Amino acid sequence: MTKNRVSAEDRQRLIDAAQAAAKNAYAPYSQFPVGAAVLASDGTVYAGCNVENASYGLALCAERVAIHTAVANGRRRLTAVAVVGPSGITLTPCGACRQVMEEFGVQNVILASPRGAPTVVAFPALLPSPFPQVAARGRHAGL
Repeated sequence: MTKNRVSAEDRQRLIDAAQAAAKNAYAPYSQFPVGAAVLASDGTVYAGCNVENASYGLALCAERVAIHTAVANGRRRLTAVAVVGPSGITLTPCGACRQVMEEFGVQNVILASPRGAPTVVAFPALLPSPFPQVAARGRHAGL
């Protein structure tokens, strides 16, 4: 895999992991299970699902769960994310998830499609003007 491309094999690994994670989603309020998987620069895949809460603001998106799982396992450089929603729906990440992706260097987002091939989107197309890390660089010296 190059920095700006996701191999067909990695793309399928991510989609498979995201689909499996979606089955574990805790979505009693929306009934909208979502799964995501991230690819670390070392080739490791981490998956996550959405986790809702009665206090809606405390809900977590699948993408952030997957990213935070990767970070909790010591990964800081992530290259790609796949997102899978309910059958028949193609999803894009929310703004908060996009900013977290930016923080960890995601280059490509794979939008699994219920019909046909998945769409691979270059990350800058999803978040052309991210919140700059420069202001916080002193606090994030370990990245």
